[in-house]
Amino acid sequence: MPISGRYVVQSTIVLLAVGFLTLLGIVAMTIWLGEQARIYSNDAAEARDTQIAAVELRSALQSAESSQRGYLLGGNEIYLAPYDNAKATGERQFERLKRLLAPRRDAEAMLTRLAVVIADKFAEMDRTNALKRDLQDAEAAAVFRTNRGKALMDEANVFLSSIMRTTDERLIRGVMEQRENATRLRWVSILGAIAIVLVVGGVTITFGRYAREIAQARDDVRNLNVSLEARVAERTADLGRARDRAETLLAEVNHRVANSLMLVASLVKLQSNAVKDAAAKTALDETEARIHAISMVHKRLYTSGDARVVALDEYLSGLLDQLQISMRGDGLGALLRYHLESLQLGTDASINLGVIVAEWVTNAVKYAYPDRHGEIRIDLKRLPDGRGELTVEDDGVGRSLAPARGTGLGTRLVGAMAKSIGAEIHYDARNPGTGARLVFPVAA
Repeated sequence: MPISGRYVVQSTIVLLAVGFLTLLGIVAMTIWLGEQARIYSNDAAEARDTQIAAVELRSALQSAESSQRGYLLGGNEIYLAPYDNAKATGERQFERLKRLLAPRRDAEAMLTRLAVVIADKFAEMDRTNALKRDLQDAEAAAVFRTNRGKALMDEANVFLSSIMRTTDERLIRGVMEQRENATRLRWVSILGAIAIVLVVGGVTITFGRYAREIAQARDDVRNLNVSLEARVAERTADLGRARDRAETLLAEVNHRVANSLMLVASLVKLQSNAVKDAAAKTALDETEARIHAISMVHKRLYTSGDARVVALDEYLSGLLDQLQISMRGDGLGALLRYHLESLQLGTDASINLGVIVAEWVTNAVKYAYPDRHGEIRIDLKRLPDGRGELTVEDDGVGRSLAPARGTGLGTRLVGAMAKSIGAEIHYDARNPGTGARLVFPVAA
């Protein structure tokens, strides 16, 4: 039975709706699992800090007890120096442990008792040390032989071991939950992929059958119609319109890719604004700058007539303006000045170059002027040997005086991307400031 165009449209809409809902389910599952991973990360960090505080507290108690015994046996006050340090460390770590366990109501009684035990333990050690210092060795030995200090130490060890065991169990439960979530995501992805394949297959079969029937109808019309040339001309016009629609669709796809990358950058920015940890905020800001660098290339591809090459002067000027706006939004006052000659570079190489520029400019903004505003200069030109040269300079404190630069991911990323395009990196120590220079090949 022949199928109608209306049937094709309706069936295609239904199949695409199924595919869209499947994709939406995968995205929702991914977002949910990401939130669960964030919760687990916070819980794991809290458990880790709790365990460290418990270990440090136990270590401080043991160190104090060892110093006390050394002083009681040897009578040399040199043992009291580590004792005082251990006592201060123990009190500090106990306060930290109380803050970490404060949200847990089941730990209130334990913390109350542990505070008494620790206070009694330090009081017992202070008393014996004072007796020893006053040359009352017999009284100090009598206090020591009561074994009350050992009992207090054993009780403190019981509490601290319980805390460490509990944090270990929390971490193990978290790992198991993450594994279960990963399994869920795997199954959702598999089922979603199967559903999408079925949708694509259904659309392909429907359009294939519809196309075959159209072809048969066209042949019948061709055999019956005496005005063959007019029909051919009409069909040619239809094909031309279809080609124009396809080109329009391709441009729309490129436009959507650029918009999607900008959306991802905006989401990263929102996450950065919500994050309190300085290291995480810095990492998210750097990630946002890299995404912007890539999205600007896609935008240039979308707005230009040639998807093979990128005009670097237009691309980098837009990227630098975007970075300037972003810096002002973050309260950074560095001024960007750039001079860009007209150069063209391949698409992939342009992406790498844009990420390198974003990394260098971002680093200069953050580290060159730690206590004042300054100027950052970006220059792009063609060298006499035909290669291109990109320089980023500042008049700041210099690389040797700049603060620590995090994990070093940016440096490794710049090195890897420069190597992938066959470029050379040079860092020049200026007086004042720092210069970064990239020499890269440019296609004829």
